[in-house]
Amino acid sequence: MPEELRAAEPRTAIAASGVQWIPVPAWQKRKWLWHGFSTRRGGVTTCYAPDGAPGELNLTFAPHDERENVLRNRGLFAEAITGSAETPLVTVRQIHSSVLVVAGTSDRACKADGLITDRPGILIGVQTADCTPVLLADRKRKVVAAFHAGWRGTVRRIVENGIGRMRLEFGSKPEDLIAAVGPGIGACCYQVGEELLSEFESQFVYGRELFHEVYDSDPVKAKYPMLFLTRRAPGHSPIGPGLHLDVAEANRRQLLDAGLKAEAIQMVGGCTSCHGELFFSHRGSKGHAGRMLNVIGIRS
Repeated sequence: MPEELRAAEPRTAIAASGVQWIPVPAWQKRKWLWHGFSTRRGGVTTCYAPDGAPGELNLTFAPHDERENVLRNRGLFAEAITGSAETPLVTVRQIHSSVLVVAGTSDRACKADGLITDRPGILIGVQTADCTPVLLADRKRKVVAAFHAGWRGTVRRIVENGIGRMRLEFGSKPEDLIAAVGPGIGACCYQVGEELLSEFESQFVYGRELFHEVYDSDPVKAKYPMLFLTRRAPGHSPIGPGLHLDVAEANRRQLLDAGLKAEAIQMVGGCTSCHGELFFSHRGSKGHAGRMLNVIGIRS
């Protein structure tokens, strides 16, 4: 059942401005490291909220929101993470790929889904509204990375490729890396088609282990299944299990395959679709959603 796969809502922090964000508890003792996963709470955006609701923290430039609102929200979020609204924030135009860039302060126009930097004083970030964000830090060489891992980026091994790029460009060693897998749509809610199973099985020996057969939790269907019988072939009817993908677990397995220790990987948890009051969800809102930002940086 979906409830059996549902991750607990993560614990949040609240800035003085009212911005609510998610730190990684195991990372808070690392004073050189800035990091955080945003939520939808706080900010000045109103276009995605019910009438009369407080402003929200949409962090992407989109037709539904005013540019001034997004700039204000980004400043509020940067201030919550670093203490200064003026901290430069570097993002990319995401294309659901495994393309990576080494970030400076002029990478806003780049098309990519991952950023890596050793430059202090900036935040690098990826935007999500169901896809899984992954943050990485090299404890010894002070290098950080952020990856946008939807199913396409995951099946193309963006995290493994990113770690390879960190090793090539900066001499990072897997045993020195720590990782945090942030909030995304969970296996409880992420129903997919058989074609994704084929994609993952073609790329990973453990591909089948990333999928679950999940039954509808509708109490009416559970109590009166005969009312919903059809002549469709198995797998094409609303009765019976749906195929659900665990993207967070897929990225955890990639981190392990890349050489990270299991204890160095933090699973932040939280399903963006289940916890719609905390997160923006593209699927949960049928496409009308803002975006969160998932950031990491090296303190100046």
